[in-house]
Amino acid sequence: MVKARRKARAIALQVLYELDCTRHELEDTLAHHSEELALDAGVQEFARTLVMGVWPARTRLDRAIHKQAPQWPLREMASIDLNILRIALWEVGVQQTTPVKVIINEAVELAKKYGSDSTAKFVNGVLGSIADNLTALRAELAVLAPAA
Repeated sequence: MVKARRKARAIALQVLYELDCTRHELEDTLAHHSEELALDAGVQEFARTLVMGVWPARTRLDRAIHKQAPQWPLREMASIDLNILRIALWEVGVQQTTPVKVIINEAVELAKKYGSDSTAKFVNGVLGSIADNLTALRAELAVLAPAA
């Protein structure tokens, strides 16, 4: 389960990065990654859930990131770093099915694998600050949560 979710987060990161850097369509990009990698159904579904949650919510997620890292203008932040943070914030603030510590750990692991030398420390710092202000984050992102 852990490896499957980690793989799904990596796929979601790759899809979000591609969407950030190109004018590709969301559905086409998701389909391409699913076909290219011959993903297991569970991995594919979790990656899709992440992308479909994060992509339309990125403006609101970016505002939350900016509040926690105002010294780092979003336009100057590497797309990989930004998308790792977006995924983690969406999981923590909207989805709320995985423990916060696990989400932070998974984000740091993605940062180590896909980011620059300083990405893991940066991601850990921002997410640690967000974890300290979890109630405010969840209130801010409540509008993104699907109706029960």
